[in-house]
Amino acid sequence: MRPETLILIMAAAVLAPLLARAAGHWIRVPLVVFEIVLGILIGPDVLGWAEPDAVVDTLSRLGLAMLIFLAGYEIDWGAVRGDTLRRALWAWLVALALGLGVALGLAGGDTARAVVIGTALTSTALGTVLPVLRDSGGLKGRFGTVTLAFGAVGEFGPVIAMAVLLSGRRPAESVALLVGFAVVTGLAVLWALRPRPPWFSRVITETLYSSGQFAVRFVMLLLVSMLALSAVFGLDTLLGAFAAGVLTRIVLDRAAPESGPEVLGRIEALGFGFLVPLFFVVTGIEFDLAALLSGGRALALLPLFLVLFLVVRGLPVALLAPRDLGRADRRALTLFCATCLPLVVAITTIGLDQGTVTSGESAALVGAAMVSVLLFPPLALRLRGGSGAARAVPRGEGSETW
Repeated sequence: MRPETLILIMAAAVLAPLLARAAGHWIRVPLVVFEIVLGILIGPDVLGWAEPDAVVDTLSRLGLAMLIFLAGYEIDWGAVRGDTLRRALWAWLVALALGLGVALGLAGGDTARAVVIGTALTSTALGTVLPVLRDSGGLKGRFGTVTLAFGAVGEFGPVIAMAVLLSGRRPAESVALLVGFAVVTGLAVLWALRPRPPWFSRVITETLYSSGQFAVRFVMLLLVSMLALSAVFGLDTLLGAFAAGVLTRIVLDRAAPESGPEVLGRIEALGFGFLVPLFFVVTGIEFDLAALLSGGRALALLPLFLVLFLVVRGLPVALLAPRDLGRADRRALTLFCATCLPLVVAITTIGLDQGTVTSGESAALVGAAMVSVLLFPPLALRLRGGSGAARAVPRGEGSETW
């Protein structure tokens, strides 16, 4: 372990919100952009101060898992079911077909490469978008419900696709393992829906402000258990993280609804205060800037991928969004759903490990995803603010995100 690397990463994590707050006087920039840019700055392609090791990589993977866990927790499946959820599913399936078709052309008929690129084009960074929506008041009301539904499918769908298409196994074998995981997860959901014994709620309440922290420890047990379960089935651990978030919400809502927000706040403090920013800074450190700036195809692909995020992921969302949304809300929904990053990093990492994509293609995809985080959410908020649909965030508020 190189302690100086971890110190530099946490220093970047501390500096990022200060820079975001200072920049907020002129332009709103998502916090994640500063975290990644600072990672690039201290990484091997610029200053060369930080070099990831096994410990840092492990913490980074935990940060990604925490980000997906919080996205799974945030979704109220009771609110997004029905026609809204059906439209979200169809929008993602259309995006997957469109993405694979476009990627097949870009990859020159290379199926393995097309699967990596096409799947990456269908993702939505719900874990990144949620803090933006929360701080702007956009999670409330119909728009928030629809965004959660489309964003959840855009987060969950690529994870399923990764498990089936990028596992290196035969599709039939991957589907069988996925079904087995779904059955076990379904049994866990049934367990979570059962009434908890009275002592469970009492222990949560009694230890909430003590060193015991039973609820937080229980949530962490659920998270690592689902991560382990997905690993046992040979599936990507992000699937387990998402399922853990869903399970945690069910358990806390039924066992201790009055303590749920406080427990979530403490989990978010651990996630957004330590693990999640560490993941984004490490993403910057590992970003292959040299491959991107070497010119040629990689640099030309970056703006193309940015446009494809809008076309492949955004266009089906715009066409299939519920008709009760106004024009400004539909456009904002399109931009939010076309915002991506964490899963693009995860998918391209798998592609690099398998040798199916080049470092230049990976850098172009991740670079385009970074630009989507920089451009699309502010544009979406401006559209909604201009329509009077959302409360504008005064300067100084929401500094955790912007």
